[in-house]
Amino acid sequence: MPKRKRTSDQPSDQPSPANVPSLLPQKKHYRQRAHANPFSDHALVYPASPAEYDWSTHYPAFAGSGKTPAFADIGCGFGGLLITLAPLFPDTLMLGLEIRVQVTQYVHDRIAALRATSAPQISPHPSSYQNVSVIRANAMKFLPNFFPKASLTSLFFLFPDPHFKARKHKARIISSTLLAEYAYILAPGGLVYTITDVQDLAQWMRAHLEAHPLFQFVEEEELRKEGKGPILDAVYGSTEEGKKVERNGGEKWLACFRRIEMHRQAPPT
Repeated sequence: MPKRKRTSDQPSDQPSPANVPSLLPQKKHYRQRAHANPFSDHALVYPASPAEYDWSTHYPAFAGSGKTPAFADIGCGFGGLLITLAPLFPDTLMLGLEIRVQVTQYVHDRIAALRATSAPQISPHPSSYQNVSVIRANAMKFLPNFFPKASLTSLFFLFPDPHFKARKHKARIISSTLLAEYAYILAPGGLVYTITDVQDLAQWMRAHLEAHPLFQFVEEEELRKEGKGPILDAVYGSTEEGKKVERNGGEKWLACFRRIEMHRQAPPT
């Protein structure tokens, strides 16, 4: 049989749509326990202050721009939310934080592969995925080490570990103490997105956020009117956990809160 002539003048060393999937990492090579104890000692590297962190290593395409992450996905898992939102907000830096070693490595390798295959011949967004990255970090301890005050516009807590036992509730990612840190790094008007398929945890997160003076509940309909629909759709369905809930016919509880500004009253004269 005669050799088929190449019908494209694309250089042979450039990735093509046919071999793009082969470049993406496979989860089976990144075995990891489902959960990690946030109170255990982990070999983590973190800056003494946000000013000391060099974000250009994560976002080389934005080096010199002075930009820092605006979206933070806490416990990002396999990076579904980040990968979905990255091309929708190409000028917004997004960071996933994940405590599990192998899962963090998977997301890192996934982003690297997507960056390598985002050439104009393949992707309609040549700069896709240059604005997204991941770090291994314990969000219960070191968030203020990475993010300056009022620097984030969106915080995501998607299907967090429910820690069902009462003695484990202190390990839940939403608590009165941690909400003070989240309020510190969120800009006024910034949003906290929470979703879970565990009703008890949904009630827990909402009750704690409603009790905090710096957070105000926002209806989903209102956020969609503000143009947040693509973000909400990603929150519902872009993660591994969200897709699993859908396959199993489960229910999801969404609750979103806006960071509000506290205005101190002037003392009486």
